[in-house]
Amino acid sequence: MEKLLLLLLPVPFVIGFMAPGAASEPVPGTVVFSYTDPEIVESSGLVARDGLVVTVNDSGDSNRIFTVDPATGDTVGVTRWQGDARDIEAIAPAGDGEVYVGDIGDNAATREEIEIARVPFGRGNQDVDAATYDLVYPDGPHDAETLLVHPKTGQVFVVAKEFIGRIYAAPNDLDEKGLNELAAVDEVLGTATDGAFFPDGEHLVLRNYGQAAVYTWPDLDRVATVDLPAQQQGEGIAVSESGEVLIGSEGVNSEVLRVDLPTDESAAPTPGASNEGVPVTAADDRSLWPWALGGVAGLAVIVVLIRSLRPRP
Repeated sequence: MEKLLLLLLPVPFVIGFMAPGAASEPVPGTVVFSYTDPEIVESSGLVARDGLVVTVNDSGDSNRIFTVDPATGDTVGVTRWQGDARDIEAIAPAGDGEVYVGDIGDNAATREEIEIARVPFGRGNQDVDAATYDLVYPDGPHDAETLLVHPKTGQVFVVAKEFIGRIYAAPNDLDEKGLNELAAVDEVLGTATDGAFFPDGEHLVLRNYGQAAVYTWPDLDRVATVDLPAQQQGEGIAVSESGEVLIGSEGVNSEVLRVDLPTDESAAPTPGASNEGVPVTAADDRSLWPWALGGVAGLAVIVVLIRSLRPRP
């Protein structure tokens, strides 16, 4: 009995942490296109560059990316590169006509190192010999689905997909031949499935399956949290050179939507208010009742545990 109570002790606090804040309507989403390619079945990452959209399938696919024309939803180019994929989960802009692809998934948290590849995208099919880089965490393996690249410096970041997310920074200059050790930066949105910097380099957005959070950079102050439109399994988010935000989902013929996100605290009203029709929830206005409920439940568990451990006559 005592062992069971010890195992249950953290549960109320986890419930309090994971419970949502004040409810709000999702931000409106406008359908831009639907994928027409039957090979795109698990779009897990998204990049919007040069008037095109680039995506990559989730784990189980080979080393390949798809370039899509958003005017039609048709695949106009496929790039393949050397090697065997383990668990590709993410994609991010890497400069003119190139993207970083992140083989960074690790559901069991057992990989000693993860890998990113720098590959070209665009119209037409091509096979390339891509530059690849091995990354290692400073504190042991983590599962991750988010790859970020700063638009001004080109520095690469990985976000661990955990209940309490954490962003890790790669070295400024990546080494193809050796291990590139990541450095922990700060805590961010939990269970993040994708993210992107805004063009100014002073803001970034992370998303999970139902929400998006906008942060300042490099302070990582959360500007706002918004509920996203419902999707089959929303995993991708991209910010174009002009600041347009797109979100994507896994699934055959899935839709890519355009959404509006605030990047300034003055654009983030209190819950229930609207900003030109875009309701948001300020990051610091989470409801306190989940924490209170979790605390009361936790206290009750502690009392029962103490009573159970009390010596009996």
